[in-house]
Amino acid sequence: MKRLFLPLILFVFLVFEGVAIELLPESLVGSSLLIIPHWVLITLIYITIFYDLKDTYHSIVYALVFGLLIDIVYTGVLGVYMFTYAIVTYIIHSLMKLLHSNFYATILAGTLAIAFADMAIYVIYLVVGITALPWNDYLMIRLIPTVLANQMFLLLLYPLIAKRLSIWKQQQLSGNS
Repeated sequence: MKRLFLPLILFVFLVFEGVAIELLPESLVGSSLLIIPHWVLITLIYITIFYDLKDTYHSIVYALVFGLLIDIVYTGVLGVYMFTYAIVTYIIHSLMKLLHSNFYATILAGTLAIAFADMAIYVIYLVVGITALPWNDYLMIRLIPTVLANQMFLLLLYPLIAKRLSIWKQQQLSGNS
């Protein structure tokens, strides 16, 4: 049963990403800022940091599956989020072999993951021709607001999920289900 909790949590955040903009104040929504919620990616980063072992790659498998679901549900191009989330999750998984799983490492890894993923998606969309937004506009209108908004979610989620994932990791190590 516990094996279903992680996909269920990811699925809930996948659904809530679609309505996240409706939860923001009208002053932000009506402005020219583009805030893209990356809640699934943030949850994947928490899974990478607090649940995955050095030789397990649950988060990368989840990144492939839920990245594809994001592509199917929210975008018109298949594979962009799937590829980006999987690569970013793998990079953070490798980075966590050098860092300890603590609050500061989580904030650093989460911020890097959000920024890198959003830039990679922008570059892919730019190359494919879906967007023509110049770099300076992208930086001011989308990247900075997206990173800041997702950092708030990252901070809010930390006390709710980090301890629970660590407990599940210990249960996984001890063989309890």
